Amino acid sequence: MSSPVKLGIVGLGRWAKVLTRAVSGKSSKLQIVAGYSRSQDKRSEFENELGVLCVPDMQTMLSNADIKGVILTVPNEQHLPMAEMVAKAGKHVYTEKPIAQTLEDGLKIEALEKQYGITVTVGHSARLMAGIRIIKEHIDKGELGRVAFMEANFSNERALELTPNTWRWYKDRAPGGNLSQLCIHMFDVLHLLGGAVTEVSSMASKLSPVGAEVDDQSMTTIRFADGKLGYVGSSWTSPGIFSVRVFGSKGLMHYEIDFGTWDTPHLLHNASVLYIQRGKDGWAKRQEIKIPESDMFRAELEMFADSCVSGKPGELTASNGNVAVAMMYAALRSIDNNGQCVKIADIVNETRKKIGN
Repeated sequence: MSSPVKLGIVGLGRWAKVLTRAVSGKSSKLQIVAGYSRSQDKRSEFENELGVLCVPDMQTMLSNADIKGVILTVPNEQHLPMAEMVAKAGKHVYTEKPIAQTLEDGLKIEALEKQYGITVTVGHSARLMAGIRIIKEHIDKGELGRVAFMEANFSNERALELTPNTWRWYKDRAPGGNLSQLCIHMFDVLHLLGGAVTEVSSMASKLSPVGAEVDDQSMTTIRFADGKLGYVGSSWTSPGIFSVRVFGSKGLMHYEIDFGTWDTPHLLHNASVLYIQRGKDGWAKRQEIKIPESDMFRAELEMFADSCVSGKPGELTASNGNVAVAMMYAALRSIDNNGQCVKIADIVNETRKKIGN
């Protein structure tokens, strides 16, 4: 690239600030040059705090020929209508995870690529963490032998902070509670590490004292196409943790971060642990692996910038985003059916039939 790709950003809340800080003055590939929110107060605050010029309406952003793509950090139910507006203007789409609130919307967003000749990038940043990439390299090189089992946990205390004024309080806006807010990350990570998923089984509970509509505890088991098994657990009422373990015939790997550094991923390597354990000698033979500095948020936005230039989707595809959402809805159906296994293909095929896709 001879000059940075110019991007807009829509939805100027906390996450827009996190993403903008991740690239401002730090990336040669992209520059966020315009922001938009329906709230004048948020526009003013964003402009004053981050130095990004904010526009009074979406049309002003979309009519700017210099802007090649738009970052969407709006509530989940707004992903489809906002993505349609951006795609119709011929600009590339980046949407935060999940790709959409429903699989129907997610598949419609995926279809925008062919319909308008644009690319869609989905912000499943967790798969870009340095520790996850190192685990993937070890799996691909065969250093763990045949991988048979994976487990992941993503928990934090934010269900204790929910109020009726927050959209995550409501079942129709945050399906499954921590399933759509936390487990969705782990579904994508295990899909990356383990390959195609065939079915899931799940159970959930609501234990937070605040009285929100959504569940806040969940356990989901996963069967992969090659026979390996997986597990994703989450508590939305506990101190934060993000951990992944992979078990193979020759060794296991464990990766864990300090969730307190999630918003500042360039510091994750200072408060994380990654080790590999080989053979039969147990804990004493664990080898700690040095984790290099990285920034998953800058990395995902630079992938988006690459797609804006090449016109080709990168790794964070709409298709991968929809796999994670399909796993979530399969888990929700399983919960409704007392933990029965639900096939991913059934969820996808039923949804495609519903929308005529």
